[in-house]
Amino acid sequence: MRRIGHCFLPVFLCALLAFTGYVLLDTFVLVRKIEVVQTPEAGSESVSEALDVPQLQVREEEITNTEPLGTESSYEDGGVAITISEERIGDTTVYVADVVLSSADDLKTAFADSTYGRNVTEKTSAIAESVNAVLAINGDFYGARQSGYVIRNGVLYRDSAQKDAEDLVIYEDGSLGIIQESEITARELLESGAREVFSFGPALVENGELAVSLNEEVGRAKASNPRTAIAIIDELHYLFVVSDGRTEESEGLSLYELAAFLQSKGVQTAYNLDGGGSSTMVFQGKVINNPTSSGREIKERSVSDIVYIG
Repeated sequence: MRRIGHCFLPVFLCALLAFTGYVLLDTFVLVRKIEVVQTPEAGSESVSEALDVPQLQVREEEITNTEPLGTESSYEDGGVAITISEERIGDTTVYVADVVLSSADDLKTAFADSTYGRNVTEKTSAIAESVNAVLAINGDFYGARQSGYVIRNGVLYRDSAQKDAEDLVIYEDGSLGIIQESEITARELLESGAREVFSFGPALVENGELAVSLNEEVGRAKASNPRTAIAIIDELHYLFVVSDGRTEESEGLSLYELAAFLQSKGVQTAYNLDGGGSSTMVFQGKVINNPTSSGREIKERSVSDIVYIG
């Protein structure tokens, strides 16, 4: 019996190591393309249709052809007005895109490789180029997690709730809201008019008030980090914000510092998206911040998704 036990132990340990290795590979490395996003004309069934979820109706509007006017720090085409500014908060550089839209349809999202799946990634600039985005920031990197709601462009892709998740909802009319996944289902959000749902967080500002405490932080993140956030001032008036960090030139921000900065800009709702090495802002085809994961090299990290104007 002892010999059998001694023989079984190495086999068990090898099997355990193999299983653990597979789980790690499946979570962080192996690419799983679940659905290639099609245009409406392609006629393919979406995940929402498969789940029998009502679809949002796209409004048909008269399109006025105007020649876009763009500089290094501004863009205007009649329906979209964007102004880029660079500010300093202490030892940190912050890039602010002030966005005014005439239609909520110009606020959009896109997946890496036009595909919903796990570990499907591209650089923010590459995704932005593929959809002709005027302005883009990284999204919530949904592909790094196996739970947390995913709704994009009015389509439900993932309805499994994440414990203690605080989500940002962009509704069909362009307004922003904060919800707790424990209090509402993804189907209910879709039925209430949600067009985009991001599950990263936390909320930074709600109803014009700070929504984070002085020492609050995201998971295992450092106190000072590159950050990405989206906020709304009033109807169809948004701020896209990215801060540099982890370098001698730019230290980075805490969540509280980012929230306080956004509150000082008069925002009503603000939400923290994926940060660190993911934090990237692209304007008119150019990366305008200095993305870095380690601080030693300025380089874009590949991500799952973007939020963009286009």
